[in-house]
Amino acid sequence: MSQSYPNDVLIVDVSPRDGLQNESKTVPTVVKQALIEDLIAAGIKKLEATSFVSPKWVPQMGDNGELLTALAPTRQADVCYSVLVPNMRGFENAVVYRPDEIVIFGSASETFSQKNINCSIDESIERFAPVAAAAKAQGIKVRGVISCTVGCPYEGEIDPSQVAYVTKRLVDIGAECIGIADTIGVGTPIKVQRALQAALHHIDVGALSGHFHDTYGQALSNTLAALQLGVREFDTSVAGLGGCPYAKGATGNVATEDVVYMLHGMGISTGIDLDKLVSAGERISNYLERSNGSSVARALINQRLD
Repeated sequence: MSQSYPNDVLIVDVSPRDGLQNESKTVPTVVKQALIEDLIAAGIKKLEATSFVSPKWVPQMGDNGELLTALAPTRQADVCYSVLVPNMRGFENAVVYRPDEIVIFGSASETFSQKNINCSIDESIERFAPVAAAAKAQGIKVRGVISCTVGCPYEGEIDPSQVAYVTKRLVDIGAECIGIADTIGVGTPIKVQRALQAALHHIDVGALSGHFHDTYGQALSNTLAALQLGVREFDTSVAGLGGCPYAKGATGNVATEDVVYMLHGMGISTGIDLDKLVSAGERISNYLERSNGSSVARALINQRLD
């Protein structure tokens, strides 16, 4: 039986934010800058640059303003620089740097919402409503991401009706795009499709994206399942960096390299140079394996510029 797939796909590399926030040691700003510029040189047109959360909770992102300032001189007009914000204070700190998009995040699991952001699902939506309104008033795009859409480390399997509910709430407050995230990587193709189909009751497939972790080696299969429904945007992380600090046992995001290799093999365009992408992944991986000293950071920059 033949299957229709999209002709092209937008890859959103989340490694600078979701990938590095889970590192035990803080990565220097200059290394993050090099990673972002390497990704853009490889053809990435959308990425999560950083987050404006309290450094008390996520110290790895404490240099958010410094990073965006460092990127400003070479910022590309055709690249979407997204930042994650948890509340109005985070938005007010972020808007100074004029991000192209802000990311707000809910959960399909009540327990995970409490563990992650210390409030219920409904309370989280109420918290994000003024953030979305303020962003849209300033011409900044709003993307909503829903975590634990197929499974939760505390509640187990998640009913698709919860995904539909949170999707509707996020769309109602102004989210233009919705990301369906398998935060702990327990999803399988049918479960992922059910979660996506639940979201499709409230948003068009062109405004839907997938975010899959590879805990049980299912991320590529789940990406294929999403493609079969017409999804054309996926969050990935170069070298498979990342995880979730609030989901014990969750391994990294699906590797950007693996997704791009699969898509190109299927004849689906991404606009990404796979060789350059692999090099970007090798550089950040080599740095993380060696140390986080400033001399190593400078060596990384010099290697990139050679």
